[in-house]
Amino acid sequence: MALLSSGHLATDFAGGALPALLPFLKDRFSLSYTAVGGVILASQASSSLIQPLFGLWSDRRGAMWLLPGGVALAGIGIALAADAGSYWLVLFLVLFSGVGVAAYHPEASKFAGYVSGRKRASGMAWFSIGGNLGYALGPIAATAVVASLGLHGGLLLAVPGLVAGAAIVSATPYLRAFLPEPHAVLARAGTDDSRAMKLLLAVIALRSVAWFGLITFVPLWEVGLGHSKSHGNHLLALMLFAGGVGTLLLGPLADRIGRGPVLLGSVVATGPLMLLFIIVGGIPGSIALALVGVCVVGTFGVTMVMGQEYMPRHVGTASGLVIGLSVGLGGMAALALGSLADATSLRSALYVAAAAPFVAAVLATRLPRGTETRGLEPAAEVGLLP
Repeated sequence: MALLSSGHLATDFAGGALPALLPFLKDRFSLSYTAVGGVILASQASSSLIQPLFGLWSDRRGAMWLLPGGVALAGIGIALAADAGSYWLVLFLVLFSGVGVAAYHPEASKFAGYVSGRKRASGMAWFSIGGNLGYALGPIAATAVVASLGLHGGLLLAVPGLVAGAAIVSATPYLRAFLPEPHAVLARAGTDDSRAMKLLLAVIALRSVAWFGLITFVPLWEVGLGHSKSHGNHLLALMLFAGGVGTLLLGPLADRIGRGPVLLGSVVATGPLMLLFIIVGGIPGSIALALVGVCVVGTFGVTMVMGQEYMPRHVGTASGLVIGLSVGLGGMAALALGSLADATSLRSALYVAAAAPFVAAVLATRLPRGTETRGLEPAAEVGLLP
């Protein structure tokens, strides 16, 4: 789990670095808010929308090479994007980085499920914490490197991905020990519940509208209020670090009281907290932003487990859908929000983003309860692991 989580850290480090680069890229190429949203869309389209395809591949054939290859591609792409010579080259390299992100997540999530035992939400929380930390460290590292060395220094952002990729390659024989026996049949309890999965994806997509609205525009919002670029990126990092803490709290809580209540409570709280950040600002707004991170990031692992439980016969595909397709819609929302900001104001765009969780809360109340008793049994307990 430490190895998988470290790879997750390096992969999402690349994704976290991108929002911090946006203010610098906006100045360099004189970008509109719509063009800034387009960069996020390019990242999310490649890193998310094609994840279900990698998940399907993982379910049918297995593909351990996606682990080191994915994390390395993610780092190389974002590093080259930082020093790209044109806006269109930035888009291409961000797409390139996103493919690496898409390749890593489904296979790594499946392996994380193999080693989690019965406390699947807690286990997935430990896997998710790597991604949370990576996404939080990305803005800090990108800001420090670019502020001191210029956009050319962004080439250093490739280092975590390359190191993690090399570590996974060296540990591949160890990881193979956790694979089920070649002809073993995984124990299943129940069948795929497509209706529940569709509802869950809708909740995640709406949550992603809010999340990517903040990820994309918090640094630019703070600049518009007269603060420095570094200040906005530090707030972004605060939100992401708080999300890491939330992951460790909400994962075990979901194992104790149920996934559904934890997800519902987090979605219900997200909208009001966003409004507090937008309207009040200052220290209360910063606290509210941190709590948004707890609510949203803290339930990434919970929704992953719920998706795998709703589709026990297609665990890799479920992982790709939860992280991929639904989250990719959040990237599309970033482009739409950018267009709205250009046409009206950034404040109006953030208000629209804050409205999405209220709709998600209504849909979350319709999710079936008792998913903890469904789905794939822990592999170690049905004789599939050494």
